[in-house]
Amino acid sequence: MSAFTAPAVFIIPVTGFLADRYGRRPVILFGLLWFGATGTAIAFVGEFRVALALRFCQGIGFAALTPIIITSLGDLYSGTKEATAQGLRFTGSGVAQTVFPLAAGVLVGVGWQYPFLLYAIAFPIALVVYRWFEEPVHATDEAESEVAVLEQLTDLWAVVSHRRAWTIVVARGSGTLVWLGFLTYNSIVVVDVLGRTPAAAGLLAAVASTSYALAATQAGRLTARFERRLYPLVTTNVAMAVGLTTVFLAGSLAVATVGVVVMGVGFGITLSLYRSIVTDVAPPAYRGGLVSIGEGSGRAAATVTPIAMGGAIAVAAPRLGFVPAVRAVGATTAVVGVAVGVVCLFLMSAAPPIRVDGA
Repeated sequence: MSAFTAPAVFIIPVTGFLADRYGRRPVILFGLLWFGATGTAIAFVGEFRVALALRFCQGIGFAALTPIIITSLGDLYSGTKEATAQGLRFTGSGVAQTVFPLAAGVLVGVGWQYPFLLYAIAFPIALVVYRWFEEPVHATDEAESEVAVLEQLTDLWAVVSHRRAWTIVVARGSGTLVWLGFLTYNSIVVVDVLGRTPAAAGLLAAVASTSYALAATQAGRLTARFERRLYPLVTTNVAMAVGLTTVFLAGSLAVATVGVVVMGVGFGITLSLYRSIVTDVAPPAYRGGLVSIGEGSGRAAATVTPIAMGGAIAVAAPRLGFVPAVRAVGATTAVVGVAVGVVCLFLMSAAPPIRVDGA
């Protein structure tokens, strides 16, 4: 998992820059073909080190997919429609995270190699993109390409350093911190703290994915009911904190399930709206770069969170005991992650619109 997530932190900003410069379609096509080829190749190797190398390469392909898809939705839609589109994309992600692990669980009973063949689905999807996806932006022409790279990077930095941009990038990462806190310690809470089975932990994770997938479909409808997105986002952030804290402090699986539903609903709407805001705040010429940096923030949080929580539990356990340490660190993660997100939201709401070169 680390081999897969690590390269995205550094590669995502590069793919965003390339998508702004050469168009969304070629970057998505490369990502699909590379992701599918390196993923399915794992089924044909016999050494773990080779599998790790392929997973690292597959992470590069992933970096060319999700951020550019999010950016393309921002190019194609605006306002409530754009928020709805981001929510539906997030719903598709939730469905995939429910269906494909189940399929992999069946296939792994036949042979360890077979689940990796599921990545071959990227190839027919690439064909669909090649034939029917309409490029929403125009690539830079050759004459401009020779002189404008440094200028574009300078302007992108001006966008990212603007308070309206960096605050939403940080807030985007804070949402992932809460979700990864749950994913990492879900099984420990269910099995070691509540004394239930690993199957119950899997069921709780499925409930979380289903909750955020369903909630994400309502992102556009929720946006339409409010003049500003600030207050819905603050509410859903608080829901994430309350939900995750409930999971870690629960005395029974039933209470943990309620917490998971509340957290999942908050996460589904929050991440959909964050991604919608990121596509809105940047001028179209720099949208891919900013969205990619935002997604890189999420991947960085995904990489750091399990390590930070594990270290904190290791320090606290000798004094508090293992179970109290897990509960305390989990609740603290929820509060810190959401507090960072809410503070960033208020800072962003008071910032002026982003302007580049007087535009």
